[in-house]
Amino acid sequence: MAEISWCGPGFGGRMAQHIAEKLRITAALLGAVSRKDLAAAFRRANPETSFDLGRADKWLQGRSQPRQLSVYEDWARVLDLNRPGAWVAQSDLDGFAEAICERHGIDRSELERRMGAQISSPHLVDQGTDATLSGSYACYSKALSPYYRGQLIRSTVSMKMDTRTHGMSATYTEALPTGSFVMTGAVTLAKRGLYIHLREAGGDAQFFLSLFLPSPPGSVLAGYMCGTTIIGPEPLPSAARIILIRLPSSATPPDGWGGYFQPSESLVEDLRALGIGLDGDGRSLDRELWQFLDEDGSAGPCQVSEASFRSIVGVFDRHWLRHQA
Repeated sequence: MAEISWCGPGFGGRMAQHIAEKLRITAALLGAVSRKDLAAAFRRANPETSFDLGRADKWLQGRSQPRQLSVYEDWARVLDLNRPGAWVAQSDLDGFAEAICERHGIDRSELERRMGAQISSPHLVDQGTDATLSGSYACYSKALSPYYRGQLIRSTVSMKMDTRTHGMSATYTEALPTGSFVMTGAVTLAKRGLYIHLREAGGDAQFFLSLFLPSPPGSVLAGYMCGTTIIGPEPLPSAARIILIRLPSSATPPDGWGGYFQPSESLVEDLRALGIGLDGDGRSLDRELWQFLDEDGSAGPCQVSEASFRSIVGVFDRHWLRHQA
């Protein structure tokens, strides 16, 4: 089907609105953990649907919107609404959520609980980001120090809303042999990624984290951390992959947790000590996590493929949803 303009005849001269937020509401209703789950729901409604993973990423990030009326018609079928696709595109958030709740017999509060956000235009994204990101994370990355080559460094990150700036702030902590190393800084959510710029408390060291955009429920974040070595003869400019795994709200790392981590040790067992008891074959997941963190970009630039990250997201999102429900 040919593309139509925002104000084309398929929309009666009106514009589509709140598409990213409506997709998140739809995912919460369906229990869709990943973009693949959401795409599968559209394919069940119409095997020839124009809803695909590549474009869905941009739609969920608010970077673009579907320009084919058929996508909205399929969307109405996914939701089992007796309404045209143009209504799905044009409705406001409150009306969209009300229609879904009425059709499927679900309380609005339950739908919001699944999303981790209130449905209130135009602040859904901000509130959802707060709920998705706020909390404590156990972090793993390759050790930057030449004295610990081949090992991981375990750290913690906590994120919360800063009442002074009305933005999010982060505190990063490493338990080093030389003592506790703490950095703090601002969290920036942009269209292309999540960025954290950290500065040493009482010092001049800086780290910068470039991460994939988060998606509810926000069980895991990943990307790259760059900075200079803290322990070593020279402050070497460095970069390494990092994975941040969200801890249950009641969990705190035990005394002595953190520091360097040997390749022979199990990440899955380490996470169990933090209250994250993952199901399935622990050895297989260990291999996947170590492989994810060990990639060095020797065949090209240091980049994380979306496929390798999404497979990890699926594991931790499903665990989070089962145990937070």
